[in-house]
Amino acid sequence: MVDPKRTRGGIGVGRWAVACLVLCALLGRAEDFRLESIGARGGLSAHNSGKDFNQAEAFANWNLPWAWDLGKEWRLQSRLDFSLGWLGDRGNNAAIGTAGPSLVLSHEGWPVTLDGGSSPTVLSRSEFGSKDFGMDFQFTSHIGLNWDFAPHWRLSYRFQHLSNAGLASPNPGLNMHMFGLSYVF
Repeated sequence: MVDPKRTRGGIGVGRWAVACLVLCALLGRAEDFRLESIGARGGLSAHNSGKDFNQAEAFANWNLPWAWDLGKEWRLQSRLDFSLGWLGDRGNNAAIGTAGPSLVLSHEGWPVTLDGGSSPTVLSRSEFGSKDFGMDFQFTSHIGLNWDFAPHWRLSYRFQHLSNAGLASPNPGLNMHMFGLSYVF
């Protein structure tokens, strides 16, 4: 049974995601759909309110067939990101999985790229001791930097925010600093 205090109507975020994908399909330049990288990342809470949270995950990124040349050797690549891992604090553990779009801004010849995106997220539990995320369905938004430090190898940092986007109450959110290592195909 659904607790009316814990859920609210609205699918605005989903509609925006569909609209963005349709816009990408109409305006983008079709290219190959291909596996771009695989790796692992882990991190810790960014604020005192979630100071005991840690996360570890494996991930895979696929380049989508839409990219835009922005002039002067700048490029914006669309991507589809997947991750599966663990989120926990003081003995309260959960599985976490994400799947969603991102955009990567690069400059030809530079080893550093800017990466941002938002992914629907599923948790195997929403209550962690004194912290209640409101529901098992969340959204993870991120912005970060990638550094291709050697052929086929990348280090990354991302700041990410986990939230139920106001679909349930409470909605405390969780900010994380995440660090990764990946193999680039």
